[in-house]
Amino acid sequence: MIDPNLAEVKGDCFIIDMMYARSQNMVGQPVYEQIGFGNRAYLHRDMWNILQKAEPWLKAHRLKLKICDAYRPPLAHMKLREIIPAPGFFALSPERSQHCRGTAVDVVLTQENGEELPYPTQVDAYRPDYAQEVQKGNTTAFFEYLKQARHDYENPDMATEIANRKELKALMENIGLLAIAHEWWHYNLPEGNTDKYPLIDFRP
Repeated sequence: MIDPNLAEVKGDCFIIDMMYARSQNMVGQPVYEQIGFGNRAYLHRDMWNILQKAEPWLKAHRLKLKICDAYRPPLAHMKLREIIPAPGFFALSPERSQHCRGTAVDVVLTQENGEELPYPTQVDAYRPDYAQEVQKGNTTAFFEYLKQARHDYENPDMATEIANRKELKALMENIGLLAIAHEWWHYNLPEGNTDKYPLIDFRP
């Protein structure tokens, strides 16, 4: 039975591709599958109500919104921290992660056929070579690369990628969500890290 505070993300405008339900991610493991959560996206009902406001824009532009991470069970968060304990990757505890409150979402715009628009990095700044190094505890090169994920990153050779980043930011902020400076894919619900939205411990 679903937690009463959560709603499942569904609809023609959304593609569900939870990165921690597969192995192509920075931890190199399908953590969500391992705990029985699978490739399903949930959000706090308040967050879901806001996200649905993007649907008219998406339909008008013949685009879709891929959900790469949404609500994260605390058990999954702790497993992610075990694999990569280095500061700067995952919040120190589930209580500090808005994903574990259902008030954060990682997204990317795609064509109608699901092809992702290009951005300065992939979601989570994922690259197999960096993932392997980070899992070994070698983080210096990755954090240098991660600068490309910032909203203020500029590069004349990435005009299309940066334009797409700005378009996504405009969409998400126009519907009422908040960007964070260092991850172009991550958006939060206002007040999502307050007592108004406590930790949700849900496992299907």
